[in-house]
Amino acid sequence: MLFRIADTFTASLARLSTEEQKAVKTTAFDLQINPANPGMSFHKLDRARDKNFWSVRVTRDIRLIIHKSEDSLLLCYVDHHDQAYAWAERRKLETHPTTGAAQLVEIRETVQKVFVPQYVPEARPAAISKPIFARYADAELLQYGVPVEWLNDVRQATEDTLLTLADHLPGEAAEALLELATGGKPRTPVVAATNPFEHPDAMRRFRAMPNIEELQRALDAPWEKWTVFLHPDQRQIVERDYNGPARVSGSAGTGKTIVALHRAVFLARANPDARVLLTTLTDTLAKALHAKLRYLVSEEHEPKLAERIEVYGIDAVAMQLYKRRIGRPQLAPPELIHALLEEGSARAGAHTFSQRFLRTEWEHIVDAWQLKSWEDYRDVARLGRKTRLPEQQRLMLWSIFDHVHSRLADQGLITHAGLFSQLAAQLSQSGANQPFDFVVVDEAQDMNIAHLRFLAALGVQRPNALFFAGDLGQRIFQQPFSWKALEIDVRGRSRTLRINYRTSHQIRTQADRLLDAQLADLDGNIEQRSDTISVFNGPEPIIRKLASEQDECTTVGAWLAERIETGIVPHECGVFVRSTAELARAQAAVQAAGQPYKLLDADVETTEGYVSISTMHLAKGLEFRAVAVMACDDEIIPLQERIDNISDDADLHEVYSTERHLLYVACTRARDHLLVTSVEPSSEFLADLQSA
Repeated sequence: MLFRIADTFTASLARLSTEEQKAVKTTAFDLQINPANPGMSFHKLDRARDKNFWSVRVTRDIRLIIHKSEDSLLLCYVDHHDQAYAWAERRKLETHPTTGAAQLVEIRETVQKVFVPQYVPEARPAAISKPIFARYADAELLQYGVPVEWLNDVRQATEDTLLTLADHLPGEAAEALLELATGGKPRTPVVAATNPFEHPDAMRRFRAMPNIEELQRALDAPWEKWTVFLHPDQRQIVERDYNGPARVSGSAGTGKTIVALHRAVFLARANPDARVLLTTLTDTLAKALHAKLRYLVSEEHEPKLAERIEVYGIDAVAMQLYKRRIGRPQLAPPELIHALLEEGSARAGAHTFSQRFLRTEWEHIVDAWQLKSWEDYRDVARLGRKTRLPEQQRLMLWSIFDHVHSRLADQGLITHAGLFSQLAAQLSQSGANQPFDFVVVDEAQDMNIAHLRFLAALGVQRPNALFFAGDLGQRIFQQPFSWKALEIDVRGRSRTLRINYRTSHQIRTQADRLLDAQLADLDGNIEQRSDTISVFNGPEPIIRKLASEQDECTTVGAWLAERIETGIVPHECGVFVRSTAELARAQAAVQAAGQPYKLLDADVETTEGYVSISTMHLAKGLEFRAVAVMACDDEIIPLQERIDNISDDADLHEVYSTERHLLYVACTRARDHLLVTSVEPSSEFLADLQSA
């Protein structure tokens, strides 16, 4: 008998308590091992329209809803008794007459007040909205997966009611309608499949579980449901052939990391003898990737596959390869380099240049691009640097940088960028003797010049060898630079994900106000953000400007307490601040809510039963149902200390950009509820966040 799970099941499982989840998993395993076990308590749901719906007793009050036929069993939903029965009575499993995809369809007659928007700001003026889809023929709407019985409701939908209606439709139908409403063109509908469960739209919500180990992995991480259920657009990117470096982009919550994980697994499975490197910005993020990878790869059933996918932070993998191929590096401490710059400046009598300017010129230009001669420095395009330098000034500067080079060489020291440069040169000379056949890179937007030079040496000349995932809107560490200058050209092989699964429509649209609707890199690759759509609705974010830190503490504490009273558990709540200096304010707020908390460190491991508190820089990769972003005061974000240290005209723009991106990252960690607070005077970014 075929055993499947639905995404509605994993989502409902996540809402139960830890003890309830354990009991559900035990029942699910028992069902998979022996669906006909006489010890299982089955009950046919007489009031359900779909006569194949049954309930299975888990505990005295918890019921598992399954769809059972002669040759298959599908786990559909789990909840407390009355809620589970009500869910089944409102739904049916059917094959769409046009697309041929299996769908769990909500029965139209059981839905009340479809056209009453769930969340409408009180101050919103009344307006008469016209139906959006009146001009579309039934055949076209059916092609997008709209269930037959919902056609009339779709035709009546307006801008005010569309999001509420979308909550009741299958995913492919909701996404197509949202895209049509925003002026986009939905992807070409897929022709009917022979097996309704093998249609690409069905595979995003139903997955076969061939053994108990795979079921174990799927149920151990209900928050990671998108590692199990891939959207057709994601699957196409994962399984495509690329004749050069490729990149997937998209705003926060669109599943870039999931695509990177699946890409690594796909390459390893499609190439049985290949070694795959899955890398990212830091060891902390690599650790999180490795944990997610375990949900996709069974070390017991696919041990060789698991061994062939190596997961490291990029600095760690470079250090390993350098030691193996060149020797143990002697890295120059930053403090020594700063001292040598001061020494060189004094020797050259270069009093017109600040030490801040010298450091950034060294870090962003000379060392980053590994400039070793006056001619290299004279001719380099100083991308991102607006301070004009006549040749005489450049000559003086080069004398300072040449002094640093000489002193480092005398001591046998190299810089971080030098390590990557030497390693890249060694890899380029090694020919076919490459350590990895394929490299998949997550958080690519924050990789620096040295990283990209190294990655190019690993595989820029081979098809499918380099795959990047990143978002320009989340670049918080690196200044922009040209990838093409390092021979990594993703033009024509760059794809953008547009479906946001993690963040509600209301939170996403408000956070997007911090960024431009269109972002571009220095090679002309453009990321359109205006056509991104969220697949679920939620309450409007709240932005509060308070008179004092005590008022802020009380406000955030009350908000957290209210979220927890409505059923959100503490570890589904996160509180973020700009830097460690503001952590005490976050701690006081959580204490005011009467909740325990955990200060996240570099491992960013959340703890069940504890509210997570963190700086914004550690927010990457995290997700919470409710997020409070605190201390968004003037001079805190953007951080005044960074502005005071600006030494180049371009640096000011860069500081503002990365600080905006930082706030954007923090806000988009929220799935359902977002509160942003400040103490007057507030950050200027809050005005942008509130502007319609």
